[in-house]
Amino acid sequence: MPIGFPMPSSRKASIARNTNETKINVSVDVDGTGAFDISTGVGFFDHMLEQLSKHSLIDMNVNAEGDLHIDDHHTVEDVGIALGQALNEALGERRGIRRYACLDLPMDEAMTFAAVDVSGRPFLVWNVPFTRAKVGTFDTELVREFFQGFAQGARITLHVKGLYGENSHHIAETCFKVVARVLRAACEADPRLGNAVPSTKGTLSA
Repeated sequence: MPIGFPMPSSRKASIARNTNETKINVSVDVDGTGAFDISTGVGFFDHMLEQLSKHSLIDMNVNAEGDLHIDDHHTVEDVGIALGQALNEALGERRGIRRYACLDLPMDEAMTFAAVDVSGRPFLVWNVPFTRAKVGTFDTELVREFFQGFAQGARITLHVKGLYGENSHHIAETCFKVVARVLRAACEADPRLGNAVPSTKGTLSA
């Protein structure tokens, strides 16, 4: 049997991020049920974060106040950073997790692929074309900005590729849902691994 410290019985964390542009408080519970309480002042973004929580089964509380009189950019990016940092802290040494996952996820006419390595090395590869610049008042280019901040904060390697789609709402939603599902799979306990770190170097947190 693998030898190591036990996985934490509760993988939770809270982060406060306060700048001249945003004031953000987030908390996550990796072993939750997908419960969420989200308020960012950006309706479409709230809807996407709800998908991220619901389909990852990570409980998320997000409260953000940002300079929305300028645009949504700082709020979306900083929430991504803070949520990622909370996930990174909650995962700790990443002992006993599956680490890798990948998936194609459909929504009506749209299909998006994602792969994740919960590696301790932050990197985003993004190849998702949108058919419109906006969904309502939300800039579709901000979907990438969220995941860039999230991958950096969470210290994960994340690849997202839009395979096809016509409706930009559907394309965006598949991005959040597919990332949610690969996070759920990669962060789950691997019963064959026990308490060991899934890396030959013995650490994923340095």
